[in-house]
Formats: sequence, C-alpha cells, structure tokens
Amino acid sequence: MLHDNLILILILLLGVTLLVMVGQKLKISYPIFLVLAGLIIGFIPGIPHIKIDPDIVFLLFLPPLLYEAAWFTSWKDFWEYKGGIFLMAVGLVIITSMAVAYASVAFIPGFTLALGFLLGGIISPPDAVAAAAVLKGLKIPKTVSALLEGESLVNDASSLIVFKFALVAVTAGTFVLHDAAIDFVSVAGCGILVGLAIGGIFYAIHRWLPTTENIDTVLTLITPYFMYIVAEHFEGSGVMAVVSGGLLLSSQSHIILTSSSRIKTVSVWSALIFLLNGVVFILIGLALPDIVAGLGPDYPIGRAIGYGVGISVLALVVRFIWLFSTARITRIFNKKTRVRYQDMTWHSSLVIVYAGMRGVVSLAAALSIPVMISDQIPFPLRNLILFITFVVIFVTLVVQGLTLPFFIKWLNIPAPKHKLSEQEQTSQIKLKLIDLSLDKLKADYQYQCTHNELMVNLKAELQHSLIEKKDTLKAFKAGQIDQVDLKAYHEIVLALIQVQRDELHHLKSNKNYDDDIIRKEEWRLDLEELSITSSE
Repeated sequence: MLHDNLILILILLLGVTLLVMVGQKLKISYPIFLVLAGLIIGFIPGIPHIKIDPDIVFLLFLPPLLYEAAWFTSWKDFWEYKGGIFLMAVGLVIITSMAVAYASVAFIPGFTLALGFLLGGIISPPDAVAAAAVLKGLKIPKTVSALLEGESLVNDASSLIVFKFALVAVTAGTFVLHDAAIDFVSVAGCGILVGLAIGGIFYAIHRWLPTTENIDTVLTLITPYFMYIVAEHFEGSGVMAVVSGGLLLSSQSHIILTSSSRIKTVSVWSALIFLLNGVVFILIGLALPDIVAGLGPDYPIGRAIGYGVGISVLALVVRFIWLFSTARITRIFNKKTRVRYQDMTWHSSLVIVYAGMRGVVSLAAALSIPVMISDQIPFPLRNLILFITFVVIFVTLVVQGLTLPFFIKWLNIPAPKHKLSEQEQTSQIKLKLIDLSLDKLKADYQYQCTHNELMVNLKAELQHSLIEKKDTLKAFKAGQIDQVDLKAYHEIVLALIQVQRDELHHLKSNKNYDDDIIRKEEWRLDLEELSITSSE
C-alpha cells in the first residue's frame, strides 16, 4: 500500500514538472495550464481519482505558501499601502461574502443566508500565486503589485474566518452578527500575537545560537508550521500567525541570516514553493470528476454551471464597485492618499479588478465542509457548493488568467511620471554604496591604501566604478540610453558571462585548479547573470 502510494506521488510530481515545461513552451502561465491539464487527465478512463484532503491542504501546503509570500513581501510597501490593503483584504472580503450570500438566497433554490455566507467566504479571496504567476513578466506599476501582494497575504485569513462562522451557523442553526464580529477580531488578533511570539523565538534562535547554512534553512522550513499549528491550537487564525511572523522575520533577515544562508535558503524555498504550487494546481483540475459525480439529479450540470458563472460575474462586479468607490472616497477626504496613490490611474485599478483570480484556498475550504451535520442529517447542498466553487475558480483563474496579459496590453498603462526607471535606481544605489566604501577606506584604512598593493588596487577599482556609475546616470538623465541600447548591452554582458562559464567548465579538467574555487567563480557568474535577467 505504501509502495503504491509512493509511486503515485512520484508520478504526480514528475507529471507536474513535465506539464510546467510544456506550459512554458506554449507560453501559458503554469497555474492555468496545470488546472486545465488536471481537468483533462481527471476524465481519462482508468486514471485513478485523487481526492484532496482539505486538512492536508491547510496544514501541509498553506503555511509554507503563505510564509514564502510574506517573506518576499516588501514591508515598506505593505506599510505604505496598508489602508488600501486593509480595505481589499478585509472590507472587500466581507462585502463580497454579503453580496454572494443575498444573491444566492435570491437566485439559487434551497439556499439559506447561512449557506450563502458560507459560499461567499469560500470564493471571496483571490489567489496570490495565480496572480503572481500570470503577472510575471508583465509591466505593471509598483503600486498595483504591492496592493495585490498585500491583499493576498491577509484576505485568506478574513475569508476563512467568515467561512468558519458561517459553517457554525449552518450546523448549529444560529448566527449572531454582533458575536461574530467580536470573534472575528479576537481570532485575527490571537493569530497575530502568536505569529509575533513564535517569530520572536525563532529570531532569537537564528541570532544568538551557533547556526549553519543548513540549520538556518531547516529552521525557515519548520517556522511556518509552528506558527500555524500553535495559533490554531489557541483558536486563533493560523493564516494571520504565519503572515505576521513571516513579515517580522523577513524584515530582520539581514541580521539573523548570513549572506551564504540567505542564498541557500532562497534556493531551497524556490524549489519547494514551485513543487507545492504545481501539485496544488493540478489537484484542482483532478478534483472535478468527483465533484461532478456528486452533483446529483437535483441540480442539472448546465444550471449549476450557470450559478457558478453568475457568482463569478457578481464577484467581479463587486470588486470593481468596491475598488473604484473606496479609491474615490479616500482621495476626496485624505490628501496623503492622493499623493500615495498618484501612480494609480483607472488603468491600474482595472488590472487589480481583473487580477482577482481564485485558487487553492477556495477549493480546500469547500472540500472541508463536512458531509454530515449529524449521524442522520446530511450537510445541505454540499455538492452544489463544491461545484459552484470549482466553476468560480475555473472562470476567474483560467478565463481571466488567459486573457489578463492581453487585457493589460490593450489598456496600455502609462508609466509613472515621477519615478526613476529601475536601471536609474540601481545605478544610484550602487553609486551610494561605492561612495560609502570609499569614505570608509579614507577614514579608517588610509595607511593600508598606500602600503598594501591589494588595497591600492581595491581603491582604484572602486574609484573607477564610481566614475562609471556617474557617467551611466548622466547618460540616463540626458536620454542618451534607450531600451534598445540597454537590451543590447545586457545581451553582450550575458554572452561574455557564457564565455566565462564555458571556460570554467573546461578548467574543471585542469588539475591546477581546485573544483571548489571553480564553483565559487561559477556562483559569482550566476549572481551576475541573475542581476541582469531579474531586471528584465
């Protein structure tokens, strides 16, 4: 039994990897392609059906996915746009849940208000991974990406809290809005406190105990699970615990991790998150056959699809109205908001509206609905809720996701006028760092810079770099460098790096050079190449 399950898992992982490569070849974002592939594979006769255990999704997948998102979220951007993020991650979730609840009662036979809030809590949070994967490589303003990243960090917590209260209302038959609001605040607050406390403990471990690169990496892997499990044990929000703790530790990463630990940790996490995301999205597609089979004769599939499409359109309309109305109101009454969001044109707001794609959290929440309320009473309309959830995921993720790049291209979002380009910012930062280094040499190492040949060369190299960076900045400001020149420059530098990498490969057979020295040089070239490819 264990052997068969292991083979099935390995086949699944291999399949995910191969499908991602096919998706890249077809230039389709991998979350979308994996959902479609899983959907097709699931209906092939003889293929074993894979059932998603929601507890595994919440416990195994969700903590590291949230922690990674929190770790790479800019705390500066998160704090600067906290007002807009809060309105989207909490206010929009609650408004969407209410709209879905009342619309479901009005148009879907048999739906109660509690079931409507249950469905609203399930489909209200957009998926962070899907939006990030689809938007990757597309030119969008920094404000848009900051708002989407911040929303995706917090909205899972608020939507799952709404979902849990609605689930209690269905099973217990009672729902008191005042009590639910108080519990909402206490659950979120408890999660934040637990996350900060656990984050403080791991901060101390990283900071004051004798760790190594491997130990630091392992600690980062187990940290989100501690945060999530402890918060859930004390009836707090595990999601808020992971997010708050992750933001705390990421803001201190320059203190608690060495450079080598950071590089190794990023490499390990990059592979892990890729694997987890791939498995999650293909499981979404594979889950459909069982969902369709459980729909039953009471709700024909055509009518059920109509309900799902209607809820998808409703969620999109509510998101549009909420974003544009709150943006207008806050700008009227708050001058600081007008300055902070001056890059936000109506084009950018439409991108945020259209990027609200649902994903794994919605499906896991729907699957966690119990089959039975008691020994003799089945949970009402469970299969229909599952099917509607899948339709909403399909419409928002696949349909919106496939058309989002074309939508952004059609909008032709104007570039921010008051901000420097990424290349100019990079040059200015490097210029400041070189200036600081030269000042340090002059103040503390004057003697060594005149008597130590290595230090003489280092100082000359820094001075040369200083002149080069100043000339580069002048060329940018004078408009002498355009995107064509910059692209050609990058292509030549990459070609030079490839020549050097080929030479290092040949030097591996030369007994005069140690492999570890060659590997260090290869790593330096990798970092240089990464600095170019990431900026593009």
